[in-house]
Amino acid sequence: MTVEIINLGLPKSGTTTLKHALTQAGFSVADHRIKSREDPNDPADRVFVGDLMYQGLFKYGDPLALLNDHDALTEISFIYGGNSVWPQCDHALLLALRKLHPKLCFIATRRDTEHMARSIMRWNNLGKLRIPLSTVPGLPVGYGHEIDEQMIWIDGHYEALAHWFRNDPLYLELDVAAPDARLRLERFLGCPVPWWGQSNINPEDRAAQDGSAEQDSAR
Repeated sequence: MTVEIINLGLPKSGTTTLKHALTQAGFSVADHRIKSREDPNDPADRVFVGDLMYQGLFKYGDPLALLNDHDALTEISFIYGGNSVWPQCDHALLLALRKLHPKLCFIATRRDTEHMARSIMRWNNLGKLRIPLSTVPGLPVGYGHEIDEQMIWIDGHYEALAHWFRNDPLYLELDVAAPDARLRLERFLGCPVPWWGQSNINPEDRAAQDGSAEQDSAR
């Protein structure tokens, strides 16, 4: 088994939705952590996809050298234990992937920029503490406390990807909220995607959706 698909989207861009969609389509997916490799008796034992990518690059010359038991990676960044790792923002790592794996498909999940920023800010302590207090490509320590700062960072990331992958037929920026998202994904992958929806929704977002539904039904 070899990795065929890597998602370069930021957190809260629809990474879990893509994970479920690819899993239902028959792919073996690694998302953020690989819990099957962790010691269940050691809560501090964390095996992150992003860490394995950098170990592969610097120890073996290939970011995918330690990930051969999966064929799709849907969330590759992490902030944990003082480490802030963002492979999707690393041009050198992306160049290595393209050179070593010319048939590798890259997807960049995204949503409306402001919606993404607000979701990041509401997700546990990700936007309020972890990102602003960490070194993040394009968002130095001390920045990211405000929605406007998050939006600049988000747009910059996807604009950089569009520049790096311009004219690359194996790159797809996918708005997960678009009406044709599943169709675009199917066409890109060349296989059916039997499930598409929303996963890992912020509790506040779900409450807002439920409230809107109740208002609609009362009208």
